[in-house]
Amino acid sequence: MLTKRQKINATKDVVRHEKDSGSPEYQIAMFTVRIKKLTAHLKKNIHDFHSRRGLLKIVAKRKKLLTYLATKDPKAYKALSKKLGLKVKK
Repeated sequence: MLTKRQKINATKDVVRHEKDSGSPEYQIAMFTVRIKKLTAHLKKNIHDFHSRRGLLKIVAKRKKLLTYLATKDPKAYKALSKKLGLKVKK
């Protein structure tokens, strides 16, 4: 679970407006933070298979949103990938 401050810090560069919570950029940023936290958790707790399944679901959702953003707005996709440190598809 992310605190309100963590959410604000994770998404301050990608929000479209003050109350943005549904844009693909916002959702991708949130998924990225959750993925990083779950990855750190799974490094400590190797046998936590339920969390591993959740991590795989989040990764799949983020991938779908990234594909959508890449087709809808390639410039925003490249900018977001650069900000979050993700690999860019060509």
